[in-house]
Amino acid sequence: MNVHQPKAEIAAAQQNLDLAVIGNGRTLALVNPLARIVWWCFPRYDSDPVFCRLLAGDEEKGFTDVVLDGFVSAHSEYVRNTAMVSTVLTDRQGSAVRITDFAPRFEQYGRMFRPPQLMRLIEPIAGLPRITIRFRPTAGYGHANMQRALSSNHIRYTGSEAIRLTTDAPLAYIDRESPFVLSRPVSMVFGADTPFEGNLSTTCREFVDRTRDHWQEWIRRLGISYEWQDAVIRAAITLKVSAFEETGAIIAAHTTSIPEAPGSGRTWDYRFCWLRDAYFVVRSLNRIGASHTMENYINYILTIVTGHNGELQPVYSIVSTDPIDEQTVPDLKGYRGDGPVRIGNAAVAQNQHDTYGSAILAATPMFFDRRLPQMGDENLFRRLEPLGEMAAKLAFEPDAGIWEYRGRKRIHTHSVSMCWAGCQRLEAIAAHLGLDERANYWGGHAQRIHREMLEKAWNPERQAFTAAFGSDDLDASVLLLPELGAVEAADPRFVSTVNAIERELKRDLNVMRYTSADDFGLPETAFVICRFWLVDALWAIGRKQDARDMFTDALKLRNSYGLMSEDVHPVTNELWGNFPQTYSMAGIILSAIRLSKSWEDRYWRGSS
Repeated sequence: MNVHQPKAEIAAAQQNLDLAVIGNGRTLALVNPLARIVWWCFPRYDSDPVFCRLLAGDEEKGFTDVVLDGFVSAHSEYVRNTAMVSTVLTDRQGSAVRITDFAPRFEQYGRMFRPPQLMRLIEPIAGLPRITIRFRPTAGYGHANMQRALSSNHIRYTGSEAIRLTTDAPLAYIDRESPFVLSRPVSMVFGADTPFEGNLSTTCREFVDRTRDHWQEWIRRLGISYEWQDAVIRAAITLKVSAFEETGAIIAAHTTSIPEAPGSGRTWDYRFCWLRDAYFVVRSLNRIGASHTMENYINYILTIVTGHNGELQPVYSIVSTDPIDEQTVPDLKGYRGDGPVRIGNAAVAQNQHDTYGSAILAATPMFFDRRLPQMGDENLFRRLEPLGEMAAKLAFEPDAGIWEYRGRKRIHTHSVSMCWAGCQRLEAIAAHLGLDERANYWGGHAQRIHREMLEKAWNPERQAFTAAFGSDDLDASVLLLPELGAVEAADPRFVSTVNAIERELKRDLNVMRYTSADDFGLPETAFVICRFWLVDALWAIGRKQDARDMFTDALKLRNSYGLMSEDVHPVTNELWGNFPQTYSMAGIILSAIRLSKSWEDRYWRGSS
């Protein structure tokens, strides 16, 4: 029997990227408000999606869900302070079922238990709900449904990877997609094709409790500000599950090919580690005391740079030696049918010189943060110096820039500023370690780059620091100059730049990256992180109420689970671009920490 939920409900659940992410640092998936898992790459973040419904257009393939007969309403939310999702479906008679989705994560035997595995608990909580369990995995990026073989308590699905569904629900009903009355709780475990040891129901209940307790204890240890705590907590958990802990890589987003704008052809695969994006993630998590991600990420960087000669790639696979050549796949129509769907990313072959500074800046706290059990030493400093040499060498060479232009190269202001920042941080590290000769060496490079950057990035006609040397184009990335220490926020040139960006790049309260045409024409959507950069800039130049107003409005762009994608339509405020985007979630944390009233102001000084 082929059972369908109301089309209007399904359509609503797929609009505006209203999805939750569940994950454990080894695997992750996206769940919609009807408890349909629409995206799950197995066994890694960048693998073939076993569940690909998010990009399947109007094809009903690549998902698992629970269909409730007589369905009338759904309520879905995160279990408080966790990466676990609870969804309640109710039918017209008032019968209801609760579905809990999560990826197990907790400490066991002195190490973190985080298998490439998802768990789903389905419980009747009112009446006698009649449900259908559908499980439709695919292989080859939507090319084919997996072959299945039933056993006594599991179904084995084979494709590019074999997966196993172990359950105490009736296998015959799942196999036939037949409805049945749910009179008792049932459990589903799907992941690697290995036998599930122990009592399924008891184990799943235990894993629910231990995973919930793990996440809530992790949150409890964070140092967060007084205001906007829920937003910061959700952002922190999202960033934490964006790190592939085996290698330390941090992916830019969990999806591929969600268009930056409808019909734009701007569909990219973001399931990889951009050194630039990872720096922002590390920085934001460090601000709230979650430093393990940084420590793992530094090991990832060192794996790349040790023995490496020549230029760095701007982006690497989560296993850094794996190729990520770009190609399109024919069997997925795209998000809302809007393709093409791409896997891999051609940015791997680009020159993006800010990469060197990003890697050095990510490592810098290792030398100064006294909380860390193992501080950076001279050996780590020496490993970073080759990155500084490349930054000093390439600072004024044209590159593709932060926005990865595919058809042109320029001397981008942001790239130069990051090369300067890399050299300046090496100077500070060397001085901290008492290496005076190296401090003088790196200080000389930093001064040379800084002097030329401020001279050539400033456009007197535009009264602004512009996107590139000799360019009239404005670019939101120059808002980061005070954050890097390249200019003082009170510098009249920077204040003038902020004013120019407000005039030309703001669309209502959203902020475009740039407005000039690129390889794909004129950009249509605003870049979410750029709004947070403007928020920080406004705060820095003293326009604090404007900054708060823009920030609190930005939080309204989050979906019902508190997550954000890469882009937002400046008119409709609809989310576009890959999801959830680490840039955007990091922006929430960094701006919230900056803008928030302190605990002392709230409780001891009588502030309202």
